[in-house]
Amino acid sequence: MTFNFLKVHFCLLPYQCCFRRPIQQYRHLSDLHLRKFFVMAVTRQPGKYDASEFQTGLCDVCDDLGTCCFGFFCHCCLGCSIASDMDECCLCGTVWTIRSVYRTRYNIKGSLLKDYCTYMCCSVCATCQLKRDIDRRKEQGIF
Repeated sequence: MTFNFLKVHFCLLPYQCCFRRPIQQYRHLSDLHLRKFFVMAVTRQPGKYDASEFQTGLCDVCDDLGTCCFGFFCHCCLGCSIASDMDECCLCGTVWTIRSVYRTRYNIKGSLLKDYCTYMCCSVCATCQLKRDIDRRKEQGIF
């Protein structure tokens, strides 16, 4: 196992998971130690999917009445369901940033400002739209 000591950065686990250091500082460790304690950071890159729009409109309440009633009467619970679907913290489900993460992941057209304004004007509609889109992508096998 060889390492490029000039360019590659690793995370030291479990003590410094989010703190990255140049691998040059760990030259004294053998390959066995490096394989045991270091993990290369891998990120999911957007663009895997063709650019598209959300599969339902913001106010398409009639497309899925169950989801819309769930969002209206228990908005936080619907947010937790969305966060769970996306492997995020439950507290992230009802905020506009989860919509941006979802858009980026599935290459849906839009912007951070548009996501923010959508959630400020009607957070329940935006959350329901996101859940409907997740459900449709699950049915299509692309979630």
